[in-house]
Parts: sequence; structure tokens; C-alpha cells
Amino acid sequence: MADGLAADASHPEPDASPVPGARQSVAAGRPAYYAASPGGWRDWWTLLHPPYTAWHLSYVVIGAALAPRVSLTPLLATLIAFFLAVGLAAHALDELNGRPLQTRISAPALVAVTVAGLAGAVALGAAGVARTGWALVPFMIVGPLLVVAYNAELFGGVIHTDLGFAAAWGAFPVLTAYTAQTGRLDLAPVLAGAAALALSAAQRKLSTPARTLRRRSVRVEGSITLADGQVTAVDQRSLLAPLEGALRATSWGLILLAASLAVARLR
Repeated sequence: MADGLAADASHPEPDASPVPGARQSVAAGRPAYYAASPGGWRDWWTLLHPPYTAWHLSYVVIGAALAPRVSLTPLLATLIAFFLAVGLAAHALDELNGRPLQTRISAPALVAVTVAGLAGAVALGAAGVARTGWALVPFMIVGPLLVVAYNAELFGGVIHTDLGFAAAWGAFPVLTAYTAQTGRLDLAPVLAGAAALALSAAQRKLSTPARTLRRRSVRVEGSITLADGQVTAVDQRSLLAPLEGALRATSWGLILLAASLAVARLR
């Protein structure tokens, strides 16, 4: 995962003014720990949310690995479909809705990526139906709806909640990947989906305060007094460290777990 340094928001480069309407971070530093410095291809890297995209693609591998027989072709197709829908379309739509990552990618480009990503995911899903059967159709319908409803905060934001996030980006990839392999659901993927939902809920509980500290905090000050009288200062860095440390470790853990399952089932 890249860990680029963001430019100081209070001193933008003269020839690189942000897109009109983009929010400037009120806290010093980057809008996310994985964000690269703004401009050019680095904005696209940041837009991908690399550790989180890999995290949720890991659920695809885990779901597929639970099938009695694992076929490489549908696994790759499902991975690409989720990369297009989540890694590209969902994140582009999210950036279009408020510029949380402060990228300079134009609005037309973000719209084009959203449309192309969803269209590609649906096309791969249609190919999967031809191979697997009609059991995959509900997932083809629900997937794009989740992307648009969650990231555009439709229906009054009823899906844009901690539970909506955990269901859409945690449980859903597991269930879809298993169905793409077998043409049906079973108890094992349902249990794994519940596990992915719980892990994604934990991710949300960690990432929400981390985003608040990075993107909205102006000043963080205070102290912790221990029982022995020792006083420890509290600042933005000390609060962010355990949150983002846990997020980094969990993302790498799930990526490695998914890789181990793929190696074990496909060799």
C-alpha cells in the first residue's frame, strides 16, 4: 500500500488549484493514511482506497473458497466485477458526493468511471448467469443498487449506515462469490457472510473516528492521568495511531488469509 505525503492544504500549488466545491482538510496532513500527494495519477491511486478495496475483494476470495469445487474463471470474473463496482464505481461516486478525498479528478471523469464500472460489473454478471444459472440474477440487481443507494445516500440515507456498509461491502461479496461458483447458497457462506459483516462493522467503527480526526478536527488537546499520577498528552497523532494501526493490520490479515485460501483451493 502506498503511503504518500499530502500537500499542505493551506498552501496549494499555484498551478494545481482544487476542483471547485472540493473540501479542504481542516486537520494537517492527508485525508486518509493511504492517500498520495494530490494531482495526476496519484489522485486515482487515492480514489481506489487501496487497502480497503483489497480488504473487500478478500471477501470475494473467501466466499469462493468455501465452494466444494473452486473454478478459477468465475473467481477471477467475480473479483474483476467487484473491483469495477466497488474499487472504481462506488469510490468515484463517493468522491463525487462531497470530495472527501480532496482529489482533482473532474466530475465528468468520476461520472464516467461510475457508469463504466457498474456496466462492466453487470456485463460480467450476465456472463456468470450463462454459466451458473439464474441464482446469480438477484445479486446482479442488488449489487448496482447498493453501490448507487449507499454512495449517493439515496432514500434519505437509510442504507448509508454502519449496518448498510457492513452488509453491502462485507456479507454481500461473500454470498455473491459462493453463488458464482455453485449456483446456490448454503449454510457455510451464510456463516462466512455474517463473519464478514461483523468484520466490516468493526472496520466502520474504526474508520469513522479516524476520518473525523483527519478531515474535520481543527485542534485536539487533552491528557490522560494514570493511577500512578503519570500524565500522558493526547493529540491527533496519539488518537489516530491505534485506529489506523488496527485498520492496516486487519486489511493485511484478510488479504493474506484470502491469498492462503486461494493457494490451497486452486493448486
